[in-house]
Amino acid sequence: MSEHERSEYESDAIAGLAVAVLIPCYNEESTVGAVIDGFRTALPSATIHVFDNASSDRTSEVALAHGAELSRVVRRGKGNVIRRMFADVEADIYVLVDGDATYDASRAPDLIRCLVENGNDLVNGARKSEAVGAYRLGHRFGNRLLSGMVRTMFGSQISDMLSGYKVFSRRFAKSFPAMSNGFEIETELTVHALELRMPIGEIETNYGERPEGSYSKLSTYRDGARILRTIIRLLRIERPRLFYGGLGVASGLLGVLLAVPLFITYSQTGTVPRLPTAVLSTGLVLLGGILIVAGLIMDLVTRVRQEMKCLSYLTIPSIRSMAEVKKRT
Repeated sequence: MSEHERSEYESDAIAGLAVAVLIPCYNEESTVGAVIDGFRTALPSATIHVFDNASSDRTSEVALAHGAELSRVVRRGKGNVIRRMFADVEADIYVLVDGDATYDASRAPDLIRCLVENGNDLVNGARKSEAVGAYRLGHRFGNRLLSGMVRTMFGSQISDMLSGYKVFSRRFAKSFPAMSNGFEIETELTVHALELRMPIGEIETNYGERPEGSYSKLSTYRDGARILRTIIRLLRIERPRLFYGGLGVASGLLGVLLAVPLFITYSQTGTVPRLPTAVLSTGLVLLGGILIVAGLIMDLVTRVRQEMKCLSYLTIPSIRSMAEVKKRT
């Protein structure tokens, strides 16, 4: 696609909407300049924001030299940065991308077109890479495992949940109550869209290796464990009937299994020789009943909270209505 065709394609997709490119950075002085230049070429009308997360190198200076709007976030963690991004930046469309120069900026107009034309609130850039160094096998396996868990528990349509390349509507950004601190924010973003049954899209995008001199901030095991804990926490909060009900049924079944030999012995001898086992069995059955009731109560609370979040989400104009209004004006 020529430069002229790309410009027409981009302007047609955006149709007068305000686009903000959000780049969270921590020690990315060697790559952030290329990311800014790439998105300025792909989206000439967009405002590019770099949020420096307490870097100890020249990330801020490089971002300013390349003409980006700079903000500094003192509290470490990608979740803390995204919370500030969505709160501070006013736009109709938000393009979120990591500052490590591994994502394809030229695909941004396609992601935006998918958002606007299909009325989506979230479009995910699913990573496609043949380079082993770009997408290590441990990360690839962990991503598939965690994405599969979210698909099973929450009904996700997203194949690459942990991608750092996403496009959001204003509706999504301003209704998202970011609670995570670190890289587990990617999971929370996906579950928020699923919880409110938002329209979601996904487009494959090339994923490259980090340039020489740049290094990953991800820890396969540490961040994987944090993401797994986030999934369990979100299951407890968003699907309490499944979470507590499952624990309750398991506890009750274990109590019944322990009680079966006691009933057999009692029917034969009229005595209960293993009193501690009987007490444990009774306690497990009672605990199971309490957990099931707790799950039902928490499910009611969750439904009320989801309704409130949905009402807040619906007060914000959809991307299609904003596009139509700005076309007429």
